[in-house]
Amino acid sequence: MNEAATGERSSYRICPLCEACCGLEVRSRDGQVIGIRGAAADPFSAGYICPKGYALKDLHEDPDRLRTPLLRRGGELVPASWEEAFDEIARRLPPLLAEHGRDAVALAVGNPSAHKFGLLLYFNRLAKALGTKNIFSASTLDQMPKQLASGLLFGHWLSVAVPDIERSDFLLVIGANPVASNGSLWTVPDFRGKAKALRARGGRLVVIDPRRSETAAIADAHHFIRPGSDAQLLAAMTHTLFNEGLVRLGRIEAWVDGVDAVRDAVAAFSPERVAAHCGIEAATIRALARELAGARSGCVYGRIGTCTQRHGTLASWLIDVLNVLTGHLDEPGGAMFPKAPAFAYNTQGRPGSGRGVTTGRHRSRVSSAPEVFGELPMTLLAEEIETPGDGQVRALITVASNPVLSCPGGPRLAAALEGLDFMVSVDIYVNETSRHADVVLPGWSPLEDSHYDVAFPQLSYRNQARYSGPVFAAPAGQPPEWQTLLRLAAIAKGRCADADLLADDDEWLASDVRRLAGEQAAAALAGLAGLSGPERLLDLALRLGPYGDGFGQRPDGLTLAKLQAAPAGIDLGPLQPRLPEMLRTPSGKVELAPAILLQALPQALDDLDVAAPALVVVGRREVRSNNSWMHNLPTLAKGPLRCTLLIHPADAAAHGLVDGSQAHITGSGRTLAVTTELSDTMMVGVVSLPHGWGHDLPGARLALAAQRPGINLNALLDEGQRDPLSGNAVLSGVAVTLAGA
Repeated sequence: MNEAATGERSSYRICPLCEACCGLEVRSRDGQVIGIRGAAADPFSAGYICPKGYALKDLHEDPDRLRTPLLRRGGELVPASWEEAFDEIARRLPPLLAEHGRDAVALAVGNPSAHKFGLLLYFNRLAKALGTKNIFSASTLDQMPKQLASGLLFGHWLSVAVPDIERSDFLLVIGANPVASNGSLWTVPDFRGKAKALRARGGRLVVIDPRRSETAAIADAHHFIRPGSDAQLLAAMTHTLFNEGLVRLGRIEAWVDGVDAVRDAVAAFSPERVAAHCGIEAATIRALARELAGARSGCVYGRIGTCTQRHGTLASWLIDVLNVLTGHLDEPGGAMFPKAPAFAYNTQGRPGSGRGVTTGRHRSRVSSAPEVFGELPMTLLAEEIETPGDGQVRALITVASNPVLSCPGGPRLAAALEGLDFMVSVDIYVNETSRHADVVLPGWSPLEDSHYDVAFPQLSYRNQARYSGPVFAAPAGQPPEWQTLLRLAAIAKGRCADADLLADDDEWLASDVRRLAGEQAAAALAGLAGLSGPERLLDLALRLGPYGDGFGQRPDGLTLAKLQAAPAGIDLGPLQPRLPEMLRTPSGKVELAPAILLQALPQALDDLDVAAPALVVVGRREVRSNNSWMHNLPTLAKGPLRCTLLIHPADAAAHGLVDGSQAHITGSGRTLAVTTELSDTMMVGVVSLPHGWGHDLPGARLALAAQRPGINLNALLDEGQRDPLSGNAVLSGVAVTLAGA
């Protein structure tokens, strides 16, 4: 029967729950979701779906998801009208800014904002209106080392080389688990299927990880590695390439600077020198380097594990160094650069050169940590609130962020939040962080909102453009999140709470058009008539992008209207070589040996002489869990207990533990009770806890999550430990002790 006869409707939606960005088919009847499946017609995800996609129904229907603002009255968060909420912000925020200055307000933004294109595109409007240097994001908890390394080498923070897996013969995965994540800083839905295809055509998948992860389980080979030693291993592989005459830059040789400097920098990192520190034999290190160099097509890919350690930027850099030196950068089947249809800096301006990136334009007030990509390390937020003096953070605005759980030192941060003069949270939940807010402003359900992935086409395994409209009508009387951010921006600039937001949006747009369109500005403004908000910004970016119509200059080019007319998206083809046009370095070359990285490398060499801790902890990711709020969704929360301490049987025996026994784990002066799960998938001397748990804090309103709260891994970690270059938190390889309960 057809849709008219059954009353059913089928809608296309890009999944907003992880970086894979799969296309979904949402079936509904009478305003209710009755089924979700993978969209078979999607040219990018081709019908793939994981359990998170099915859970979109749970998120939409979750009774704990906020539908109205909350205002603190008598110490409790109670429902309020939008007018009351904004009036309270207008009453309290401007006087605070006037008395203490712009830096007295901090901004913190979390990962979910990347999946709400209204939040992502308008967050910068709020940041500019506030004018604060105190901006914090989840990037310094998981990915800033890769962004910094990519920026130094290629000229922009999001010029990240990703594996061209569909044409690869050899993929070396280090510190990543793409079977569970379907890519991280690499958007690759159905990694398992693509890895199976790689092996079926005779290719090899090799994994280096302190746990025999889901990805390692399907690989041709797996090697345990001592957590935190990735940079030393990669330096030893680089040493081997030079030592054995295996360096072959190939086609890109003319666009690479610094090869000799890299050779000199890794001269002391022989495989024999690093083997004991890494827990990998020298012969194996040499074999890995030879296999990479000898592969017809292939590359190295690393992620969370390589970033969340003391030498995260060095490890991220050396991954790119290995790909360059083996001739696998910018080659089919190697590490390539996507060409995004919109919002990608490396498709704008003069091709082949640019300003590059800089860090340290300002420093944090207390620890003097350098700004990186306009941000300060999230682990410094507590001290900036606690420490008196000029510039002390007295107010905080969080946007889709839960650092009390996701950041080391959560208990300290929670106490600091209680000392703020004022706090606003833009969030769909009262979580472990937003419970401290004075005002909570909710957003729409993803099924009530339109969506375009702003960041992820810049990281996709294949070039593509996809847009999804809302499945359901927007809730009456509730503004979209982009308007909420504009309202906050107007208040921050000292205007009344009922300022004309659409006029403000027009002013912002006119500025963007003058900057981006140049001589085409008048035509662009005329062509954007009739649109508003994120859709208008998207149309502008698409039409001025590498596939766009240029506002009539290329009539067959891409526009938002054409994208909306292709409900499952548009395939823009496999990745293509982009050097040198995508480079935005001042030299117009790949800067393989940035000075700050060469200067930091001796620190990694010194670590080879430091005795390794007897026991360290690492995190882990599962396909049913991505961020802390997902533990409140029934589809993902059901099943066996997942917040367990994975431990090798030999380590368990040494501590008098058996499977399922209770234990106490201690780190950074804090002790937590945990349930053990014996597993020979763990390297001896390494235990593992998943991320994002700890839902037993008073005031949070995540009822289902609270039934099985788990423990917070980050409570065991030292918030003072950071990668000195990027400011990223050290979340991996941290020393702990273990005892029976």
